[in-house]
Amino acid sequence: MSEVLSQSEIDALLSAIKSGEIDTAAMRNEQETIRVRSYDFRRAMRFSKDHLRVLRRMHEHFCRLLTTHLSGQLRSVPQIQVESVDQVPYEEFIRSVPVLTVLQLFEMSPLEGRIVLEMNPQVVFAMLDKYMGGDSTGPYRERELTDIEVTLLRRLFEPMSSILAEAWSGVAALEPAFVSFESNPQFLQLTTPNETVLVVTMSVRVGDTSGLINLCIPHATVEPVIPMLSNRYYMDPGRHAQGLRRADERIEARVLGVPVDVRVQVGDTTLKMSEILDLAVGDTIVLRQSIRDPALVYVDGTPAFWASIGKKNRMYAVKIVREWGADIDRE
Repeated sequence: MSEVLSQSEIDALLSAIKSGEIDTAAMRNEQETIRVRSYDFRRAMRFSKDHLRVLRRMHEHFCRLLTTHLSGQLRSVPQIQVESVDQVPYEEFIRSVPVLTVLQLFEMSPLEGRIVLEMNPQVVFAMLDKYMGGDSTGPYRERELTDIEVTLLRRLFEPMSSILAEAWSGVAALEPAFVSFESNPQFLQLTTPNETVLVVTMSVRVGDTSGLINLCIPHATVEPVIPMLSNRYYMDPGRHAQGLRRADERIEARVLGVPVDVRVQVGDTTLKMSEILDLAVGDTIVLRQSIRDPALVYVDGTPAFWASIGKKNRMYAVKIVREWGADIDRE
């Protein structure tokens, strides 16, 4: 039905108001009546819709990165996509996790706390089957992973920390680190039962086997970066350029702090073995170079600079004159 009134309908409405058939005062009071909506404090909404949209976009990027990595490891293309991004009490998430599952714990330095990646055992066994050259035809008998399977799974998901860091790079520079594998969700103590957690549900298909992967992120863990979870911040190209400059500065600071071995070759000469054996304290070895010739400076065994020899504060020293190159003929 059209929401635009015709001219006849407008005339009829005005005449009804004039005649008193429609009580405008009652309508105004009805509109001003305070409407009460029930609110469950156990399901406190800590993330806005804008936050959830940005988080969904970030983890869609995470799915693409994980698909690219697994495609090379499994020699087939798995299908991974985000199904939902919800906020629920932590207790509700734990109740939804099967008793027997595969859990990966990660720390998100410099953020406090941990996050957990919960994977359906059927998907895990299908990945391991494909990883070892099988055809990944389930269903598989659900059981705990053996030590060998844990080792293979850790090797398969070794780049997961860097994938998480790349997915979150648009918001903050994080350094995720793998902590451990778990199989029983009751052993997890990420946060209090009533605390709100973000649950990113992803569907995975490997061959004929399909299942879900859930990423659980406590609100307290990501609370410091919540102001950055906005489309305006996430899509700001200037901020990304600034982030790259800061990353370059951090790399440069780390490189400048690396200790290196510096040696100076004053000169060289050629001696016979018999002459070397006859050397004694006080003997003089004549070098090919003059004291005025530049000396070669080695940094960690690699020629780097030419320097002049001298003294500073009564100590022997060299002064860098130019970088090492072919412009100086030492012969």
